[in-house]
Amino acid sequence: MKKLNQSGSHLLAMAVAIVVFCAVGFVGWRVVGSNKKDDVKSVNDGSSQKADNTKEDDNTPVTWSWSGSKWSASGTPAACKDPVKFANTPSDLSSAAGVLYPGQTRGGNYKPHGGFHYSLSSNNLEVRAVMDGSVTSGSRYIEGGEVQYLFTIVNGCGIAYRFDHLLTLSPAFEKLANSLPGPKVDDSRTTNFDKPLQVKAGDVVATAIGFKKTANYGYDFGVYDYRKQNAAASDAGYVAKHQNWLSQAAYALCWLDMFSATDSAKIKNLPAVDMTAGKTSDYCK
Repeated sequence: MKKLNQSGSHLLAMAVAIVVFCAVGFVGWRVVGSNKKDDVKSVNDGSSQKADNTKEDDNTPVTWSWSGSKWSASGTPAACKDPVKFANTPSDLSSAAGVLYPGQTRGGNYKPHGGFHYSLSSNNLEVRAVMDGSVTSGSRYIEGGEVQYLFTIVNGCGIAYRFDHLLTLSPAFEKLANSLPGPKVDDSRTTNFDKPLQVKAGDVVATAIGFKKTANYGYDFGVYDYRKQNAAASDAGYVAKHQNWLSQAAYALCWLDMFSATDSAKIKNLPAVDMTAGKTSDYCK
């Protein structure tokens, strides 16, 4: 069943146990988000997303708003460090089993974001913030009989990142999630927070991922640069094709090289989770 205006890709259940999975090299895996469209509600409705930097002349937080055609800052944002580099990976890579590449079609739907799959004995895995920022929006919804969580974090300089398919949250994020509308089946539409939570790189966002009932260990991860459109969006055909979720598709980035050289090499050496799309990407060259 498709979600209503969804934002992350579904983490569908693995068809076989990890032992068999390892033996056949991802054969039998059901791909994360194979029938889930990206959320367009909170980012396409012109709403503001409060960030953690302030204007140069006062203490008013800089907000980033989607006009329907582009992202704009409410004031003068602090400068982002270029190239963008994260202080830490979103999770420990030692048991990572595969990676989903951002900017590819999976399960018939286009996915600006990517993600990670894990070889674990349980869903327990810490997911951490990779950059200082404000938690501007979130969602809690029911998929496969389990409540899943999604959050968008925005740095005032214009870099945003998003997690989806979080299962158990840290106390701070659980408190924030309790302010969201009650979870509905297959409806991951996001809600903007009136008082965004401020986080620092390394803060724990979640302590478990994916789906416990089906032993599906993975989560989605996407990175976006609100300051300018990506190279893919220079193609008019690409823009027309992805108009319904342009706020993500035209600003999404290839995040594989945004970590230390060692960690980026580990990520790029992981096998691709999606057996059809593989390592193809509109953003990663």
